[in-house]
Amino acid sequence: MAAAPALIDAHGRAIQYLRISVTDRCDLRCRYCMSENMRFLPRNELLSLDELALVADRFVARGVRKIRLTGGEPLVRSDTLDLVRRIGSHLGGGLDEVTLTTNGTRLAEHAGALADAGVRRVNVSIDSRDPATFRHITRYGDVAKVLAGIDAAQAAGLAVKLNMVALKGLNEDEIAPMLAWATERGLDLTLIETMPLGEIDEDRTDRFLPLTGVLADLRARFELLPDTHRTGGPARYWRVAGSTTRLGLITPLSANFCDGCNRVRLATDGKLYMCLGHDEGVDLKAALRDHGPTGLDDAIDGALRRKPARHDFRIAAGAAPATRRHMSVTGG
Repeated sequence: MAAAPALIDAHGRAIQYLRISVTDRCDLRCRYCMSENMRFLPRNELLSLDELALVADRFVARGVRKIRLTGGEPLVRSDTLDLVRRIGSHLGGGLDEVTLTTNGTRLAEHAGALADAGVRRVNVSIDSRDPATFRHITRYGDVAKVLAGIDAAQAAGLAVKLNMVALKGLNEDEIAPMLAWATERGLDLTLIETMPLGEIDEDRTDRFLPLTGVLADLRARFELLPDTHRTGGPARYWRVAGSTTRLGLITPLSANFCDGCNRVRLATDGKLYMCLGHDEGVDLKAALRDHGPTGLDDAIDGALRRKPARHDFRIAAGAAPATRRHMSVTGG
């Protein structure tokens, strides 16, 4: 396909980052993310590997420099590694990076193949290193599998960033130890406030922990230096003095982060979401199936015109979630 104009939204922001949710399924049921009994999309409603690759091709042709594969848990989908290889073929030809966010339960098995396919960094979601707390948060997860996955990723030469959702009364006492452990291992750590996405079985208000207070506590324990590192994403960074470890904070509720947003999200059903905090999406699957690859550009352009300036996250007792869809649909 011919080149097309770069992706610029109505607010003048260049879109250079595409997140692709390859599945809404997950082998964990984290309490802040999902209900215990989830209803997932039928497999025939998902984009095929070829369709996912075609959409990725088009975004790269229009200036996307980074693609992240997410889920659900991307490694539960059997053809995810094939997709990584196909997207990885663009590295050095317009694409700077292909990365993966995973819960780590299957990372030990796949870390070497990911590195061979061109992945150089992975994000691993881990909210606790304590086996009992981890099992409670995830409902039935085994943290030993995640820790083994982190070991395997580092052995394969992958840089690892830990993602930890800060949860009041569940893991707040583990945040400082997690940062100390990450520093010892040469890992980065990003802390995330819980986000009001989708109906769950619990009241998120009970677990909301503002990161402003967390940062003050960490700065009393660690020498944290402001870091100018930016990805165009929501995190703001500090460097742990004397180490290579960066601490990132994602604060969708206590501090808005949308001014430099450079990303869009492709859900597993083919809908393109311009903002994590809004339900409006554009159906790229229909555009592709009805009009072929050439139909993608019009659909993408229409979506860009509707990208909001910011999200509308708020959290309060009894408040409805910001979106009907769960985090697993668009991958966070």
